[in-house]
Amino acid sequence: MTTQEVLLIGGRAGSGKSTAGYEVSRLLRAAGVAHCLIEGDNLCEAHPMPADDPHGTAMTEANLAALRANYRGLGYRRLMYTNTVSVLERDLVTRAMGGGPMRVIGVLLTAGDDTVRRRLAGRERGSGFEEELRRSTRGARVLERESGDWVVRVPTDGRTVTEVATEVVAATGWLQDTAASTT
Repeated sequence: MTTQEVLLIGGRAGSGKSTAGYEVSRLLRAAGVAHCLIEGDNLCEAHPMPADDPHGTAMTEANLAALRANYRGLGYRRLMYTNTVSVLERDLVTRAMGGGPMRVIGVLLTAGDDTVRRRLAGRERGSGFEEELRRSTRGARVLERESGDWVVRVPTDGRTVTEVATEVVAATGWLQDTAASTT
């Protein structure tokens, strides 16, 4: 069985996860590295949440498993998954991936409060700005405290998206094996 590889990109709201994820995908495409990208924030975007799953954890796992099965059926063995807490949910992701040989790479994108405030102000146009900023601040503390030593920290303050994505790609080692990365 071919080893599956999963890149988890986590970080507080406004740290640049989605932007970096898409740029990592562009860099990998340019190098001919087959992969798929799942934007995890959408996997449990539903209302109301089921009473037995108020945070959408089971929903996230089920949707991730379904997407992964579809990609796996098409031959993809490298998956990138962006989600705020992805680096804290290694077990959930491993279960959703269906087991088997697997290599999991964790990257935590970090950003300071001023950077996050600026980014969120450009993104949050409705009434949710202040709450999103508060959640981001709380989340940053939890992520830093609970992310294990296996997680690579990549700062995004004052850096271009290409600089950040290049560092994330380097953490995977995927460019070192482009000849064998056709699926």
